[in-house]
Amino acid sequence: MIKCLAIDDEPLALDLIEDFIGKIPSLKLVSKCDNAIVGLEILKKTHIDILFLDIQMPDINGFQLLKMIEQKPKIIFTTAYSQHAVTGFELDAVDYLLKPFSFERFKKAVDKAQKQIETESKLEKSDDALFVKSGYETIKIPISTILFIEALKDYIQIFTKEKKHLSLVSMKTIIDLLPAGEFIRVHRSFIIPLKKISRYSTKSLYIGDIKIPIGESFRKQLQEALIKNNIHS
Repeated sequence: MIKCLAIDDEPLALDLIEDFIGKIPSLKLVSKCDNAIVGLEILKKTHIDILFLDIQMPDINGFQLLKMIEQKPKIIFTTAYSQHAVTGFELDAVDYLLKPFSFERFKKAVDKAQKQIETESKLEKSDDALFVKSGYETIKIPISTILFIEALKDYIQIFTKEKKHLSLVSMKTIIDLLPAGEFIRVHRSFIIPLKKISRYSTKSLYIGDIKIPIGESFRKQLQEALIKNNIHS
């Protein structure tokens, strides 16, 4: 059973999410709450698989709440404001539902979250390799062969010298499996190994001849990592 939590300051929105969850047998609504402070306490005490989260709320908004959570569940934003979509996906949201949304649209978002949960439960790692589900196979990918990782809609692509591997895994999950300090996220769509950077500027870097963009919100973190690892352009 997949455990869900809904946080929204609109009672009607909470009731709708509860109704939709009740129509999907694999989901269980653990709780619903109308403010982020109460929701944060639930998240600290209870394992949640999927969090349905509003953005515009009093006191603490949805984005601020996420920064307070160490072990993040799968996030599905539910909001009336489309202008926050880019920020939502930078935070690795599974989906972004614009109010009012239909049951069909809700279920599509849930299906994506469920697939990610199922795939990630089968992920393994050793000291020098990842074991990633790609299609119907589990592939062993030596960490030393990874050139970069790119987000592609609901999937990620892991590029090596020989080929690329497609897997239904979130960017946050994959970077948590990679050696700390050796890989870094430089854009909402790209993770790279620091030692494979051949050159860089303020807006892009190169892995060999492959150009990778540097996202503005990731620039400071990358610069600090380059200095720490004594990497110069």
